[in-house]
Amino acid sequence: MKFYEITFSPTGGTKKAADILCRNLAEQVQEIDACDRNTDLSELILTEEDIALIAVPSYGGRIPQTAVLRLEKITGGGARVVLVCVYGNRAYDNTLAQLVDVSCKAGFRPVAAVAALAEHSIARKVAAGRPDAEDEKVLKKMAGQIREKLDAGKITIPQVPGKVPEKPAAKGPGMAPAASEACVKCGLCAEKCPVGAIDPVTMVPDAKKCFSCMRCIQVCPIGARSLGRVFTSLGGVALSVLCANRKECELYL
Repeated sequence: MKFYEITFSPTGGTKKAADILCRNLAEQVQEIDACDRNTDLSELILTEEDIALIAVPSYGGRIPQTAVLRLEKITGGGARVVLVCVYGNRAYDNTLAQLVDVSCKAGFRPVAAVAALAEHSIARKVAAGRPDAEDEKVLKKMAGQIREKLDAGKITIPQVPGKVPEKPAAKGPGMAPAASEACVKCGLCAEKCPVGAIDPVTMVPDAKKCFSCMRCIQVCPIGARSLGRVFTSLGGVALSVLCANRKECELYL
């Protein structure tokens, strides 16, 4: 039996929440980075004896389509799976419902679902520092409850809120972060972009490929890439008002 941690985490918040759960669910974990465009997930084949945790961020209340297409390539093989969606204190809407659907179609057997919080990927002041120490306590307790269900051999699909989107997320030009004059063309953003949307020579993004995951901003060692001060400032103010009340992690068994 193997325990797999499969994460799609462009800016690290989703991975941080997933790590907390995994540390309290298994002693040994095989990590799979679904953000890495060079990873062929069609080669990932699980069995009924295996357990997995799949964690994704919530973008506009649903799974990023890039993540959906990659998760669909995995062969679940009847493995039990813990599903995790991570959002920036606004709402996760249909994300968990969609994740249950995607995982079942891939051959997994969902046994638990968690909605966790992390710093907002665009307005970084929203849910800043989350998952924090209090979140870790809550997630650790949730992991214990999930472990009890797994050990008891109970296989019931958790009833989660939301509905499965009828159509894929609309495709179109994303909010593509641009490089400033400070850019030294190290190429790290182009290398780490989940969809290869950044030209490795010019460092100019292709807005049609970009899905606004903000990974390029996160990985830039000198902070040379951004959405622009005006957009970031206005968006941050709007989200700060909308997401003023602290939301808490939720567990569905």
